[in-house]
Amino acid sequence: MSDRRPLVSGNWKMHLTHLEAIQVVQKLSYALDRGPQGEVEVSVHPAFTALRSVQTVLDADEIPVALGAQDVHWEDKGAWTGEVSPTMLAKLNVRYVIVGHSERRQHLGETDEWVNRKLRATLRAGMTPICCVGETAAQRDAGETRDHVVGQLHAALEGVDAAAVAGVVVAYEPVWAIGTGRTATPEDAQAVCAALRAAVGERWGADAAAGVRIQYGGSVNEANAADLLGQADVDGALVGGASLDPVAFAAVVAAARPPRG
Repeated sequence: MSDRRPLVSGNWKMHLTHLEAIQVVQKLSYALDRGPQGEVEVSVHPAFTALRSVQTVLDADEIPVALGAQDVHWEDKGAWTGEVSPTMLAKLNVRYVIVGHSERRQHLGETDEWVNRKLRATLRAGMTPICCVGETAAQRDAGETRDHVVGQLHAALEGVDAAAVAGVVVAYEPVWAIGTGRTATPEDAQAVCAALRAAVGERWGADAAAGVRIQYGGSVNEANAADLLGQADVDGALVGGASLDPVAFAAVVAAARPPRG
């Protein structure tokens, strides 16, 4: 099996002006335990208005954090008022792009087809998509979790070849755990992440299953991160509220590091 380096991503959602974002990323640079380089990848995903400001700080101070975006449009340019294209993001050295977050699916009408188009556009522009999947409380209670998240995964990756799938990041975010303070047990997170990996293997092959990284998201914080990230098929975390606190976020990153002898 290939090496799946953990990725811990901070989704800042609709928080922080560009000035506040600069302060947070600077404080994060001091809070992070640098450790051996390359053990864990870290990304932050500011609002569009703060991307350039954060990029400048990351580059100027050589902070080992990747720049991410929270969304993208599937067209490179055109009459799409209010949208941001993959080429625009790529020119800002954005490395990771969240696609299909449940908040966009639930509140903004984002469909599986849109998620697929955004994912393929992200890959086309040389960036890595973080593709979100997750079930509602009703679906969970009805025993539909696996079928639902695997269905979302298949739809999102439709038309993507196995080599590209191996480089994609999938984020399992149960809708019922996002911003609620509830979180899946480590065993639940492992079971769903393992099912997603198995689904990748069944459709795209063993190499793709070995390469794809699967994050867990949903009220991840410094208190529960170690147990969640210690699971065999959990390759990192997509962190919401806790990522706005540099110290708390750095603690989640530290929890993703492999044990040191």
